[in-house]
Amino acid sequence: MTQSRSKTGRHPGTAPRGFVFVLLDRFTLLSFAGAVDALRLANRALGFEAYRWRLAGEGGGNVTCSAGCTLRLDIGLDELHHDDTVVICGGEDVHAASSKPLVSWIRREARRGVAMGAFCTGAYTLAEAGLLDGKRATIHWENHDGFIEDFPQVDLTRSVYVIDGNRMTTAGGTASIDLMLALIAQDYGPEVANAVADQQIYTTIRTDRDQQRLSVPTRIGVRHPKLGQVIREMEDNIEEPVSPAELARQVGLSTRQLERLFRRYLNRSPKRYYMELRLGKARNLLLQTDMSVINVALASGFTSPSHFSKCYRAHYQTTPYRERGSHGGQGDQHTAQD
Repeated sequence: MTQSRSKTGRHPGTAPRGFVFVLLDRFTLLSFAGAVDALRLANRALGFEAYRWRLAGEGGGNVTCSAGCTLRLDIGLDELHHDDTVVICGGEDVHAASSKPLVSWIRREARRGVAMGAFCTGAYTLAEAGLLDGKRATIHWENHDGFIEDFPQVDLTRSVYVIDGNRMTTAGGTASIDLMLALIAQDYGPEVANAVADQQIYTTIRTDRDQQRLSVPTRIGVRHPKLGQVIREMEDNIEEPVSPAELARQVGLSTRQLERLFRRYLNRSPKRYYMELRLGKARNLLLQTDMSVINVALASGFTSPSHFSKCYRAHYQTTPYRERGSHGGQGDQHTAQD
């Protein structure tokens, strides 16, 4: 491959760009492994050590990911080089993993000018340290609702990844690969990034404008434009639900036609489908935040706590209070990739 100086001026004589991956307890393996492999393949494609990395964590030693694999750490929470980039690799139960010593260390290194990033639920840890205040960021879609409630000062998006100054966040899963490919392209040009993607059999490189979740038709397995439009409207109006009559009017259908459409393709009524969406959000808030059950009910479109509890029990076979209690209060910050 012909080497050329990139916009950043990086070339074979440039010192390797350093990454320090801070692995939290029960971190998501896929996000971490995909990113490290992209850096490894970039070195291979370039023919020199363009990138180096170390694994860090509280106390050094070993750390176990959510899949049960244990990795040996290179360092503890030591003082870093100013030109290193720290990446917090989160996963399950990020509340418990975001200890006070870790958050203090992150703040200290950030004050020293170290760039900070996060994979998956690691964005929670950065936000807890105050490093995302006033910044654009992203987190796995399953943790979106809880994050907004905890950190309203963060401009949270649903993008695959976000780079805002020297802060970087990804949604989890393979989104870390997209971020690394973007950084490689910045450093050494798109030709190198494309070569890395080819080696990873990564056929579509996403940008920071791409959204995390599949389109509504793909998710529900139905390609009906009016049905998809109604479901998107439901998802956008959880806290203040829209009536079936209004939903039908917006897409030019009668209430009875909308009912038949849902019965035909989803085997449930519009009201039932909407209720399941609202209860799904309520469960995420119960497991991911310390909001009171009453406030969870209000955020999910229920004006009556007793009605919320009744609906929740009917759907999940447990009460909201027991749901939270069975997960230790705060609950797990988990992702679909874990």
